Amino acid sequence: MRWVLLLSFVVAACGDDGTPVFPDDYEATYTEVRDCRQSGDHDLNNIRVLADPAALGPYQDRTTPFPEGAVVIKVQYEFGDIDCSGEVQRVTAMEKLAVGSDPTNLDWFWQSVDGDGKVLDEQLPRCAGCHQGCGVPPDGYDGTCTLP
Repeated sequence: MRWVLLLSFVVAACGDDGTPVFPDDYEATYTEVRDCRQSGDHDLNNIRVLADPAALGPYQDRTTPFPEGAVVIKVQYEFGDIDCSGEVQRVTAMEKLAVGSDPTNLDWFWQSVDGDGKVLDEQLPRCAGCHQGCGVPPDGYDGTCTLP
């Protein structure tokens, strides 16, 4: 019974209830750490990368550990939207978990959300698989693949 309660708590804490791990007002509360550009992955869409206040320092300095609960998002726009001014197609989020809690997923919780805020997928194996090689600065840091 304790295992079921613990698992329920972990699932709820990671947004598995269909709630995005980032707020609706992320544009006002997160900082852009990578401007609009085409992504070699994520369906070749144009993307912007934003970090919440807890993730901002570690993302930029590449030496400070991401604290548990820090969130980095990749906001995706249509292929032809070269200035990322149009409608958001998808947001891919990564939320930092406790160190050592989920090594298979690089201690990140992965989530894909459509432009309307509906959670589409969580913990897809391809997320951690692609980000596996993104741990070494300057090209990546702790599973984040993009340069600031």
